[in-house]
Amino acid sequence: MSLETLDPDSDDAAPDAADLDPAVLDALGAADYRFKVWGGDWCIDCQRQLPAFGAALAAAGVPDDRIEDFPVTKSPEGKEGEGVDEYDIELIPTVVVESPAGDEVARFVEDADVSIAEFLATRLADAEASA
Repeated sequence: MSLETLDPDSDDAAPDAADLDPAVLDALGAADYRFKVWGGDWCIDCQRQLPAFGAALAAAGVPDDRIEDFPVTKSPEGKEGEGVDEYDIELIPTVVVESPAGDEVARFVEDADVSIAEFLATRLADAEASA
């Protein structure tokens, strides 16, 4: 991974697998979802949120080949980096979850009242229920 902040070992506050809700882990690990993560190691929100998300993905058994990370830089014109324009990335961290067919099924943007893992798990469970 090129985003150091996505590494669960980069933050001592990242949760242990035993501390994570099994329903969240089940939702993240289901359906061979692909996770695309935009962030910056310089970004305070990314430093705060991505280590815990990386720990949740690892605890859910999501293999590395289904996780893509895209480092973002900032310029006077806005965010820059691979996929920023294609995926309309304006705020980071942003996580896009895609089905194996490449369809977007959930998106987390910058901040929520719950962790990235919990936020996405709720959206993924809703997507599974409506499928």
